[in-house]
Amino acid sequence: MAVERLESLLRDAFPDAAELRVDDRTGGGDHFQVTVASPRFEGLSLLDQHRLVNEALAEPLRDGTIHELRIKTKGTA
Repeated sequence: MAVERLESLLRDAFPDAAELRVDDRTGGGDHFQVTVASPRFEGLSLLDQHRLVNEALAEPLRDGTIHELRIKTKGTA
């Protein structure tokens, strides 16, 4: 359930993503790894790329759905 919600939020934020994946790392529904490859990241620092992902997931981060989040980002050019 949580994986689908996070994927939906990320797809809304990065509709042009060439790759978008959310993995439940522990099976408990609160430790996730997200991978996003989007042209939106081109020219941005890694920190700024991760900020965009955090902004997209702000609500589940705030409400406790996400206890731990690992982020992998890359541009697609």
